[in-house]
Amino acid sequence: MNLRRPPPRTPAETIVAMIDVVFFLLVFFMLIGRMDATAPFAVIPPLGLSGEDLPAGGTLVAIDESGRHALDGVEMPADAIVAELARRAGETGATPVRVNADRAAPLGQVLPFLARLEAAGLRDIGLVVTPNPP
Repeated sequence: MNLRRPPPRTPAETIVAMIDVVFFLLVFFMLIGRMDATAPFAVIPPLGLSGEDLPAGGTLVAIDESGRHALDGVEMPADAIVAELARRAGETGATPVRVNADRAAPLGQVLPFLARLEAAGLRDIGLVVTPNPP
């Protein structure tokens, strides 16, 4: 009886190395990527001596040093932002609002804007600051 040996099998290519690379890229982009809207202009927040971390999510309002305003990355007038945020608050309830005002923006523009947001019924308003290093 003449039995033939089966031909040697070539080892299957593993995809473990490719999975490792894809996982590494996923983690890398999660760490460096921004998931929230950014202002269409440069905004440098003021230094904060006290405060706490802002909750994630919500709406971002940016104010630059010349008084321009942006809502979630779209530049628009302050009146339109207040009206839009009041509409959103009426639809979904309490929505956190983060105000990212430039450190060179005059308080005479920022504080009245914050008062208008409160008058429109928004209660969860936070001012973005850069932590002061110890």
